[in-house]
Amino acid sequence: MGEAAYAANSPEIPALPHSEHFDVLIIGAGLSGIGAAYHLQKECPHKTYLILEAREAIGGTWDLFRYPGVRSDSDMYTLGYRFRPWREAKVMADGPSILQYIQETAREYGIDRKIRYGHRANRASWSSADARWTVEVTWSEGKSVSLTCSFLYMCSGYYDYAEGYMPGWPGMGRFHGQIVHPQKWPQDLDYKDKRVVVIGSGATAVTLVPAMAQTARHVVMLQRSPSYVLQLPSRDRIAEWLRGKVSPRLAYFLVRWKNVFMSMWLFVTARRNPEKTRQWLQGLAQKALGPDYDVHKHFSPRYNPWDQRLCFIPDGDLFHAIRDGHASLVTDEIDTFTETGLLLRSGQQLEADVIVTATGLKLQLLGGMQLLVDCQPVQLSRSMAYKGMMYSDVPNLASSFGYTNASWTLKADLTAEYVCRLLNYMDAHGHNACTPRRPDPSITEQPAVDLTSGYIQRAQDVLPKQGSKRPWRLHQNYFFDMLEFRFASVNDGTIEFSRTPKQSRSSG
Repeated sequence: MGEAAYAANSPEIPALPHSEHFDVLIIGAGLSGIGAAYHLQKECPHKTYLILEAREAIGGTWDLFRYPGVRSDSDMYTLGYRFRPWREAKVMADGPSILQYIQETAREYGIDRKIRYGHRANRASWSSADARWTVEVTWSEGKSVSLTCSFLYMCSGYYDYAEGYMPGWPGMGRFHGQIVHPQKWPQDLDYKDKRVVVIGSGATAVTLVPAMAQTARHVVMLQRSPSYVLQLPSRDRIAEWLRGKVSPRLAYFLVRWKNVFMSMWLFVTARRNPEKTRQWLQGLAQKALGPDYDVHKHFSPRYNPWDQRLCFIPDGDLFHAIRDGHASLVTDEIDTFTETGLLLRSGQQLEADVIVTATGLKLQLLGGMQLLVDCQPVQLSRSMAYKGMMYSDVPNLASSFGYTNASWTLKADLTAEYVCRLLNYMDAHGHNACTPRRPDPSITEQPAVDLTSGYIQRAQDVLPKQGSKRPWRLHQNYFFDMLEFRFASVNDGTIEFSRTPKQSRSSG
């Protein structure tokens, strides 16, 4: 079912009175938010919860992005939920299929009845005296309402939905063609038989180029510096071999763990043997593009493998587009836009009818929501992340933040499981507040994300820090995190638990 019909068929949402209270308020109805709701229903069935979604439809990223060829950059056996197997044949799924998967999951478990669309959380204020958050919400109709909750669960992603990153180049106003950012893709854009330049070298660019090359006159991928690219099959042979031999759930479990270990092996190998990994990746590209192609120039980044995310291309579609002459790579820098295209630093001119600026995202935490604790504004950039999901000195709040070197959902699922463990622990011991306290000075601050990607570096003044030791240190390792999140003691001496008498309340 399409997203418009889905939203239209959702139950009518009455006005929410100021007094309405929920045990847990989830912000965001994307992949993370729906997964969080499932775990709450299963592990904490006595808890009341509500999902607030700023947009008018479910799906988050997978409803927002509409550019040609939009797809996952992780395999669906790990990007899919652990509790609901991915049953489609494609491993690297397209955006509409992922959106449908999220919609069906929400509908199957009744989560869709707990979503309030068009409700943007603007400000959240914690009161230690009441042990609750007050969240100020704006409706799409322009109305405002306040809700309260005992625990705030942020599943709003990590980037600004309003706009992507645009560097800004000289002469952009001179260009007579159309300039498009993938995050704001016009549905009526006609690029058939036109000359297209895609500026960028990341996951979005390597997706756009082969997709647009199918109908465009020619597509040039213009990159200031290359990325590492790895060809993967769009179908999993082991999954197909297992089909019919074992139950679908067991097959999903086996292939999921196979892919988890493969991604972990690739990451660890790249970090330990960067030069061998570089040679291996470049050798694969050379084999795909032929002996005369200048792989060193166009596929040899200045950084080591996995200092930034690898770009995965299903069935080598980018290589096919280049080899067939429908697309080409240019590694150069922009001097200025011209009336008919781009003038590069080398003096080369690129003629274009359409220019796509696949230049990345703008990071934004908590969906841009303002945070206060006992009337004091919170600057998360000054905080330290506990287990990559809570923040020092911020009570009763967790964020879903996926892996940078593996599937987002692997960490989102673990975070949801841990939040449920935490809530149940607090109930069992009579606590209603939990606050990670900043560690002693022996645990030093480190950057939150160990990547050199531009969108990470641009957000260093926004992101919280991580610590040099557990539990403030991020593993970026699903196996280690699984052991810690599922089996380690909740009361590890880092979180301060307390009890504040609650005021009488009505349940949502």
